[in-house]
Amino acid sequence: MNSNAPASGKSPASPPTMTPEEAKKELDRRHVARELLRPSTLAGNAIDQLKLSGDQTDAAALTLALREQTRLLSKENDLSRAEEMLICQAHTLDAMFFALSGRAAKNIGQYLDATESYMRLALRAQSQCRATLETLALLKNPPNATFVKQANIAHGPQQVNNGSPPPGARARERETENRQNELLEHCNGERLDPSAAGTASKANPAMAALGEGDRAKVRRR
Repeated sequence: MNSNAPASGKSPASPPTMTPEEAKKELDRRHVARELLRPSTLAGNAIDQLKLSGDQTDAAALTLALREQTRLLSKENDLSRAEEMLICQAHTLDAMFFALSGRAAKNIGQYLDATESYMRLALRAQSQCRATLETLALLKNPPNATFVKQANIAHGPQQVNNGSPPPGARARERETENRQNELLEHCNGERLDPSAAGTASKANPAMAALGEGDRAKVRRR
């Protein structure tokens, strides 16, 4: 008897198969959900709720216009619409600055709180106008990305100490020093004796070592 078989002896039920009509309805629902979540659709609905143009347009028309602007930017790299939008926003913020400044001036000397509120809003509009113009300048003249490779040119030996040396490094340094000392101490297989007298070179015999008789006698007083 198979232990993996179900206790009831019946095979598990397979998922129900959808009819062609049900499958088409499911695809339509998914398509509608994807369309509703697209940024252009969301933005079109938001702009439509503002009713900027009254009843002259609807959310569907706004959505199509937004998709066209998105296509121009992503496919053709056309930034003319973005530049127009920024320059118009900058002019609008500039107009708000002067309008709010004028209202602040009318309240000077009478309503101090109103004057301060209007001036604060005017300066905020001025700051946003400046930031908008800076963004427009970056859009028109984007900074060039420069990648500089650092050349590490060493003239002669260099030693860089970064933290403590790894294990065994000091032992290798001592071994290297011992070998260098051995090379200095050996000359043609013989050790150098610092107390031994040197041999004169054949190139300049006049510089030969003086004998016992050739040395100047020191007069004793």
